[in-house]
Amino acid sequence: MQEGEIPTLPRGVRLHWDRVRETWVLLAPERAITLDQVGHAILSEVDGHRSFGEITAGLAAKYNAPQEQIAKDSAGFLGALRERRFLEVA
Repeated sequence: MQEGEIPTLPRGVRLHWDRVRETWVLLAPERAITLDQVGHAILSEVDGHRSFGEITAGLAAKYNAPQEQIAKDSAGFLGALRERRFLEVA
């Protein structure tokens, strides 16, 4: 994922708190992915307006971590979601 790309959740895909499992999940029609804390932190910043670079800069500031490492980890995670059509990029 490139810094200027804008990730967005496609229509029908949303973050959801699963009360039964007490964890965050990413829901899509007839599919779901259980998220860990890192996955939830990344996806909670995806709003369809901010670029990947802006998202990783915000996460780096929020968690006092190197932006390069956050960008590397986030790109892998979001890339996997994109391949499975849980994420679109503009």
